[in-house]
Amino acid sequence: MAATKKLSSLFPLFSLLCFICIFLLLSLSRNASISSSAKPPNFFRFRPIHANATTRSDPTVAADSSCDYSDGSWVYDPDARFDRYDSSCKEIFKGWNCILNNKSNGEDIVKWRWKPRGCRLPPFDPLKFLYTYRDTSIGFIGDSLNRNMFVSLFCTLKRVSNDVKKWRPAGADRGFTFLHYNLTIAYHRTNLLARYGRWSANANGGKLEALGYKEGYRVDVDVPESTWGKAPSFHDILIFNTGHWWWAPSKFDPVKSPMLFFENGLPVIPPIPPDVGLDKVLKHMIRFVEKTTRPGAIKLFRTQSPRHFEGGDWDQGGSCQRLQPLLPEEVEELFSLKNNGTNVETRLVNQHLYEALEGSNIHILDITRMSEFRADAHPSAAGGKKHDDCMHWCLPGVTDTWNDLFVTHLTRLKIRN
Repeated sequence: MAATKKLSSLFPLFSLLCFICIFLLLSLSRNASISSSAKPPNFFRFRPIHANATTRSDPTVAADSSCDYSDGSWVYDPDARFDRYDSSCKEIFKGWNCILNNKSNGEDIVKWRWKPRGCRLPPFDPLKFLYTYRDTSIGFIGDSLNRNMFVSLFCTLKRVSNDVKKWRPAGADRGFTFLHYNLTIAYHRTNLLARYGRWSANANGGKLEALGYKEGYRVDVDVPESTWGKAPSFHDILIFNTGHWWWAPSKFDPVKSPMLFFENGLPVIPPIPPDVGLDKVLKHMIRFVEKTTRPGAIKLFRTQSPRHFEGGDWDQGGSCQRLQPLLPEEVEELFSLKNNGTNVETRLVNQHLYEALEGSNIHILDITRMSEFRADAHPSAAGGKKHDDCMHWCLPGVTDTWNDLFVTHLTRLKIRN
């Protein structure tokens, strides 16, 4: 009986000891878990961020990850100094070098800073970029507007690292390796993404000939152009674009030289218009990219770069003589789809892009809205052409801000594995 009473009196002590042991075990387990998650990841995982998505609940994403960097305004700073690079960068295409070409507002263009609504767009840190993306290859794949962006990135990096070697990956139009960091950037020129070339009627006839077609351009919607076909399996980061050439009657005249689409080697019958052809090309090219990219590759599709022709198209006396960014109401007047104006392709192309990219693992780099304001930042008459260049951008200029957004987007997509 006495023994039983003694055990009863010790029971609370045993319970307390058991509780302490369990608490210590749980604490050790939790600390081990925290220690493990704090280790640098072997690689970073990237995921698409859609327009309606929110990442506030993800503790691994930066605090400003919910910011819509495409929504904001341009702020003028008369005392701003631009030391990212200057007009002496030899990779700048002559027609885009607005300072050397004495464009009246050439030096004023970079005094406008893009300010997102409710957050801050971090400035480009070229040394940090070179270090962060060492042993990496970056491919710009698209038309001359992607070259515009590629040159901006090259000149920015070249300013802080002179140890550069010209080197072009297979199919690339141009490319460079920053040897100290083993970072390669390359530009692969392609206008439609898909393979295309001249087509003439066959004397033996065919389905297109039977419909009265005599000549045009054959566009194989399911075959990537050879200039970039090997790029997805080579580059670690890919930036695509297409758009301007799809609405180019001067090249693909609907009557004299129409786009004639082929799929699986056979003509698409009945023939389809360019906008439907664009949908087919995007569907096939996205599928091709997703199948052939190397593991862990980052894939981005840049939205349409706006043109700013006023008073007519480039071959109809159109010009872009403004010296300051547009006001919001002027932007809508120039680009609203309901007005069906000269520059309507900008938002039309984006509609096709958004629909095609929905559900894919390719991220959207939205530069359209910020660029729509900048009617002042094209080479215009200083581009050296017979007409105003209201499509490409002065360098230095707007595409530098595209690269600010590009780098911020990469950082934003970075999630610990």
